[in-house]
Amino acid sequence: MIRRSVIRGTGHYLPERIVENSWFEDKLDTTDDWIRSRTGIERRHFAADGQTTSDLAIRAAKAALDRAGMAAEDIDGIVLATSTPDFTFPAVATMVQAGLGMKRGFAFDVQAVCAGFVFALANADAMIRAGQADRVLVIGAETFSRIMDWTDRSTCVLFGDGAGAVILEAQDSAGTSDDRGVLASDLNSDGAYRELLYVDGGVSSTGTAGQLRMQGNLVFRHAVEKLARTAHTALDRAGVTADQVDWLVPHQANMRIITATAQKMGLPMEKVVLTVADHGNTSAASIPLALSVADGEGRFAPGQLIVTEAIGGGLSWGAVVLRW
Repeated sequence: MIRRSVIRGTGHYLPERIVENSWFEDKLDTTDDWIRSRTGIERRHFAADGQTTSDLAIRAAKAALDRAGMAAEDIDGIVLATSTPDFTFPAVATMVQAGLGMKRGFAFDVQAVCAGFVFALANADAMIRAGQADRVLVIGAETFSRIMDWTDRSTCVLFGDGAGAVILEAQDSAGTSDDRGVLASDLNSDGAYRELLYVDGGVSSTGTAGQLRMQGNLVFRHAVEKLARTAHTALDRAGVTADQVDWLVPHQANMRIITATAQKMGLPMEKVVLTVADHGNTSAASIPLALSVADGEGRFAPGQLIVTEAIGGGLSWGAVVLRW
C-alpha cells in the first residue's frame, strides 16, 4: 500500500471584466482576425482596479472547498503558484490562508511562471506521500495584466487574469497504475534560456515590477519539443502509455502550441481540454482553471487518465499524470 494524492475538489474564479480582441484594435496595429488566427484567443479577463492576485486566489479556493464539501479547517496546507504576487512578501498563499480563516498549517508560494501549477502540484503530492499533510489546497493565480507592455502587440494580446484551485487528499492505494490520484510527475528547468521569456524588473535589479518580454518564435520551438517529452517521461514513470490517456489538460498558452504538442503525443484534439479562447494565457492559473471548467461540465469520469503539462519562463517545464 502507498499514499496517493487524489483530487477531491476543483474551483476557479475569473474577474468580471471581459476584454474582447476588438479592445486592442484602436490601441495597436492588430485585429481580431490576426489575434484569433495566430493564437486561438478570442477574449480574456482582466482584474479590476484594486483587485489583487490573492483576491482571485481566495475566490477560487472557496469554490474548490464548496465543490469538495470541505471547510478551511479541513486543509493542512496551501501551495500557491504565481509570478504576479500582491507584494514582494509575504507569500500570496499566506494571504489566502488568512482570507479563508485558516488558523493552522503551512502556506507558501512556488514561482515557475506558466509551469508553476505543475511544480506546485508535484510538491504538494510529495508532501502528502511523505505524510507531512493529508489535505493540501493547490492554487494557481495570476494578474498578468499588471506586467504587460501595452505597446507590444506580440505579448499584450496573449495574457489574462484568473485563478484555479484543486484540493488534494491522501488516500491509501495499491501502488499500481490503476490507482486514483497523482501517479507520476516530471519537472525540469534550464536557466540558460531565461532571456527567451522574462520580466525586465525586480527587487534587486531595477526596484520595479517590470514588464513581460518574450521571444515568441523561440519559445514556441522549445515548447512543443519539451512539452511532448516531459509528458512522455511522466507517462513512463506512471507505467502507462499515451494511447491510454483520456484527457490532456495543457497549459493554455495558445492554440498552435497546444495543437502541435497533442499531435506530437499522438492525441486527437477531442481528448484535449481547451479554454484558451475564453481565458487567454493565464500563466500558472491556466491548468487549474481548465481542470475546474472541465470538472464543472462533468467531462471527467472516475478512473480516467489525465495528463497536465506546461512550460514557462526560466525556462521551466514539467508534467503530472493522474487518474481522476
